[in-house]
Amino acid sequence: MITHSPLQTDLYQLTMAAAYWHAGKAEQESVFHLFFRRLPFLGGYAIAAGLEPALEWMEAFRFRKEELEYLAGLRTKVDTPLFRRDFLNYLGELRLKLDIDAIPEGEAVFAHEPLLRVEGPILHAQLVETALLNILNFQTLVATKAARICGAAAGGPVIEFGYRRAQGPDGGLSASRAACIGGCKGTSNVLAGQRYGLPVLGTHAHSWVMSFDDESEAFDRYAEAMPDNSTLLVDTYDTLGGVDHAITTARLLRQRGHELNGIRLDSGDLAWLSQQARAKLDAAGFPEVKIVASNDLDEHIIESLRHQGARIDIWGVGTNLVTAADQPALGGVYKLGALRSEDGTWQPRIKLSEQMAKSSIPGRLQVRRFEENGLLMADAIYDLDRGIPDEQVEIVDPGDTSRSKLIPAGTAFHDVLQPVMRDGKRVTAPELLDMIRSRCKETVAKLHPGTTRLVNPHTFPAGLEQGLHDARELLLAEYRQKRGKVVP
Repeated sequence: MITHSPLQTDLYQLTMAAAYWHAGKAEQESVFHLFFRRLPFLGGYAIAAGLEPALEWMEAFRFRKEELEYLAGLRTKVDTPLFRRDFLNYLGELRLKLDIDAIPEGEAVFAHEPLLRVEGPILHAQLVETALLNILNFQTLVATKAARICGAAAGGPVIEFGYRRAQGPDGGLSASRAACIGGCKGTSNVLAGQRYGLPVLGTHAHSWVMSFDDESEAFDRYAEAMPDNSTLLVDTYDTLGGVDHAITTARLLRQRGHELNGIRLDSGDLAWLSQQARAKLDAAGFPEVKIVASNDLDEHIIESLRHQGARIDIWGVGTNLVTAADQPALGGVYKLGALRSEDGTWQPRIKLSEQMAKSSIPGRLQVRRFEENGLLMADAIYDLDRGIPDEQVEIVDPGDTSRSKLIPAGTAFHDVLQPVMRDGKRVTAPELLDMIRSRCKETVAKLHPGTTRLVNPHTFPAGLEQGLHDARELLLAEYRQKRGKVVP
């Protein structure tokens, strides 16, 4: 579970903080951006998630006595204290004074766009880096996976079933939250239900059936215990035989004034079995009984099953969702964009790389999102201090400068990053997950179908505003020249 400890960080954040303090730079104003360079799952978009728990962590940021004592006990290789006592006293009094602007949770995001802009004293901004990356990277990854899975289900409810396969207790809890942002209708994770107000759903295990000598008796006894909440797992022995036994139990329930909720298929040829089960249920007079499917599903399997005519009403997705099995990390980074000089002006900073896509973007960045005919048209990353033209806007792909797009004057737009924290205090109320999930559904619906397709998606135009691109190129040339590099 997230413990809201400032020690949820890498050691080098603390050693850098000590060095900033020692050098007299602790209070120098800085701007950092959190972003990723490649879209996950070879997809066409990602879904921002994790902002709310990140803000909770930052609001609770305090070095407590036991944490300072632990740091005081760390030693160097020559057995001297790693941290000076006066620096630890400084940490004990520290309260974050950061201004943060963020893309709201549930919004579509693209490579190189800042999910967060963090502005404030450089020591403060450095101390939050690791936790921000940990929280936003994982939840954005899982929310994106969930959005892809829910898109493949084409409106059929998807339930997150993955807590037992998640990467530890906090991984499971965070995954449940992020999955519901991406579109899942509920979770099997009871703690997530209690913590986040999510619907909790489930069936029973094979062990329930195996604990009886007869499958029919197992179904009947479960229905007696849960007369208005029975979904029966029918594949313990013979799936279609299990469907027949479930129908018998459904008749008993109906005689008592109740109805069977559903049956669950967890193995075998799900397309064929669901068709056969649907035919049996309909013929027996139970067309409203839902067919739930599980068994290592992901977006590709769900899409295939739908194309095969599977009669599946509800999709239970576990391992491949909560672990983001085909891409276990987002790869988000946190880079310095600018420092404020003594005269009050912002001086851009850039990280060099032999690969253009890995060179950072200088400045204090904002994202302007353009829309046309109800669809997202393009995103322009621009520098707040440089501004953006009022007329037509040209954007350049930061990873491939041969690609550009012209956005006509008069195109509708809004700036995506919104104020969420000022001077270390929140300026927005926490959002309900239902609201965030609705935002996700709306933003995905505004993407061109070519962008949301699972295989070889269309590349959404998200690039640097031409003036920012030119300034970046000039800064790259200057830095390379200073370091004796050959300017391309």
